[in-house]
Amino acid sequence: MNIKKKILKNYIVQNILAFITFVYILFVKTTSNIKYINEEVPKKFWDGNKPFILAFWHNQLMMISFCWKSKKKINILASGHSDGRFGAIVGNYFNLNNIQTSINSNALSMRPIFKLLNDNNYLGITPDGPRGPREIASSGIIRIAKNTQIPILTVGFASSKNKKLKSWDKFLVTFPFSKCVFSWSEPLLIPKNLDDNQIPKFQKILEAKIKNCIKISKEDLSV
Repeated sequence: MNIKKKILKNYIVQNILAFITFVYILFVKTTSNIKYINEEVPKKFWDGNKPFILAFWHNQLMMISFCWKSKKKINILASGHSDGRFGAIVGNYFNLNNIQTSINSNALSMRPIFKLLNDNNYLGITPDGPRGPREIASSGIIRIAKNTQIPILTVGFASSKNKKLKSWDKFLVTFPFSKCVFSWSEPLLIPKNLDDNQIPKFQKILEAKIKNCIKISKEDLSV
């Protein structure tokens, strides 16, 4: 590990950088015009205190907290890797609760996740995270939705002024004074009796729904 990486993984350094990131994101939000499409979909769940699983691509994490309008926190699955820890620190500023998972094992304990959803809490998952492939949904979110019978709602984001970083996910950094659009989908309920060999089909359906939300958001920017 080189010196630069060691410094960036330092707890104090991460907290300083997280605060700077928080200030920047808040400035972007304050100076930008944000529009919401199909917001009545999640609002029905929020108003009825009914849980759902929020799905969005990893590269849209920067602005995701501004799509959330419930008094209840959203619990975001995050990697135990240093990148995940940094995201958790930033998330705390935006009232997001991060659930850290291990990157050393493919096994993910379902018990705390099931408890959250059974207690009418909300779960946020980046189906292509934490390490990709980019915009390819993993099977994990489908299995969680199947076993809990909690619907998945997807959201897509677009902004008029931004830059895509040269990271694996092409992370989207939105600039201040932007026009921003969030677009929500209708719920996706995974059948309880779904066979394992049918899971890839619903992974593709989920991918298509997220991509369509982003497409709608981008189209609205040009109007």
